[in-house]
Amino acid sequence: MNKKIFPYLGLALALLLYVVVKQQQGKPGRENIRIETEAIVAEDFNRSPQKITYSKHALCRMKCRYISDAEVRAILAKGTINTSKIQRSQKGISVPLEGRTSDGQKVRIVFAPKGKEEMVVVTVIDLEKEYSCDCK
Repeated sequence: MNKKIFPYLGLALALLLYVVVKQQQGKPGRENIRIETEAIVAEDFNRSPQKITYSKHALCRMKCRYISDAEVRAILAKGTINTSKIQRSQKGISVPLEGRTSDGQKVRIVFAPKGKEEMVVVTVIDLEKEYSCDCK
């Protein structure tokens, strides 16, 4: 075998080992980012806004999942923020809250703060049951 290939094989092996070790370590500091995000959202998230607006999509989902305005307001007031599902975009932030409705449905409701005193309900999801709806 050609002796010139050994340095390249050693380098390739070292690179492969480096990649495997990095994958095992994951992304350092990821938990800190989630904790900071949770603290910021929890601190700034208004659970009793003066105005709640529903997107057309949310109204359609609520209708086919039998979820009332009162149940949405109860989840907003007492639901648990799912920090792993928080999304930020050019439009702003969307915050999913999860909990049980008065009739026991396990739901995730996505809220988007609009200013300090308005909340937009983006969508309503039943986490345990599939419904056939034609919401666009």
